[in-house]
Amino acid sequence: MSEHGCELRFRALFYGLLRIRRKGRKTMARVLIIGCGGVATVGIVKCTQHPEVFEEICIASRTLSKCDALKERLQPTTKTKITTCKIDAGNLEEVVALMKSYKPDMLIHMGMPYHNLVLMEACVRCKVHYLDTAAYEPEDVNEPEFRKYYDNRCKEKGFYAYFDYPFQWAYRKKFEEAGIVGVLGCGFDPGVTQAYVAYAKKHEFDTIDTLDILDCNGGDHGYKFATNFNPEINLREVSSPGAYWEDHKWHRVEPMSIHRTYDFDGVGVKDMYLLHHEEIESLGLNYPEIKKIRFFMTFGQSYLDHMRCLEDVGMLSPKAISYNGVEIVPIQFLKALLPDPATLGPRTHGRTNIGCIFTGKKDGKEKKYYIYNVSDHQEAYKETGAQAISYTTGVPAMCGAMMVLTGKWNTPGVHNVEEFNPDPFIDALNKYGLPTRESYDPVLVD
Repeated sequence: MSEHGCELRFRALFYGLLRIRRKGRKTMARVLIIGCGGVATVGIVKCTQHPEVFEEICIASRTLSKCDALKERLQPTTKTKITTCKIDAGNLEEVVALMKSYKPDMLIHMGMPYHNLVLMEACVRCKVHYLDTAAYEPEDVNEPEFRKYYDNRCKEKGFYAYFDYPFQWAYRKKFEEAGIVGVLGCGFDPGVTQAYVAYAKKHEFDTIDTLDILDCNGGDHGYKFATNFNPEINLREVSSPGAYWEDHKWHRVEPMSIHRTYDFDGVGVKDMYLLHHEEIESLGLNYPEIKKIRFFMTFGQSYLDHMRCLEDVGMLSPKAISYNGVEIVPIQFLKALLPDPATLGPRTHGRTNIGCIFTGKKDGKEKKYYIYNVSDHQEAYKETGAQAISYTTGVPAMCGAMMVLTGKWNTPGVHNVEEFNPDPFIDALNKYGLPTRESYDPVLVD
């Protein structure tokens, strides 16, 4: 046998023994959590509800006062040992130094996706498991090296979003060799929506023909204009060209140009628009049988009017400009003017409804299936201090980390959520705050 073959055989044996060991032990883990905004707050609250897994956590953010305030609020309520630290998540050496000092078993990244690659590199160097909630995108989309990549990608693939997975998928071999697990996009969408696809394929369909992912926020926060998660990321996403996957290729459409209405369980009739979303990319790769994949999100008319006006005057631009001798990025300045999503909890009422509608075949017969979750903004706030948009992202992040730390998701490498066994993950969601609903005769989106 070749030297390479011996190495692969030894690695497979080692990982097999490691999985057996993990499955048989009681997990008590030390976790480093990056971020202290609305999503991170939910994830941290949920982690502290399960000290049998999350024995110790360190909350790290560039704003130490927010970390300290959350620790002061939560420490009297939990057996989890909480520490805090100030960190620049974009500084690799700073992150590595913290990880070497704290020695975490896992890093949960619930901050800005600009830092994904830095944090993944730190995890490789320190041999620490990794999980994030959104695909990587660069902070400066006009940086020459990224712009060259982006322009070539647009020509070759017809893919126009600033965010995609290849930069993170490039870490697969490094994670495998380090013996660590990397979970990409483990929020709700992406994240739970992909687990829903894996679940549908495993239990409901022999083949899936079409998939529509529907994200409805029926909440009302009372502001004329505000975003329910990070304004910079939200507005970039919504104002970008839309795209859907059909017949194994991308189809580009103008922003917000495809509109449908849908009657959502627990919410009512809402306007929704086709967007590009990151899980379409991985699902198209991992489920090539699916002929068409689309993503729709609901928006009210007031939101759209404000967004279009801001875009028309250049306030959504990520390109730096000089103003009175000071360099500012318009979209970042706008973010500073808008309400902080983390403060929306006490004033947001209503529900969210997020899920997947499938068509396909089972036992030779045509079949429809809808799997989804309905969450209440005020119930989420009462439990965690954050509204349901943050809740539906933070809870899956905690559940995904729990899957890795308890050995249920234990294959070294970098993976999207649909590549893992969906059953224990969905069981955890049902148990810890995001119960699943199903329909076998849903109204289809035309």
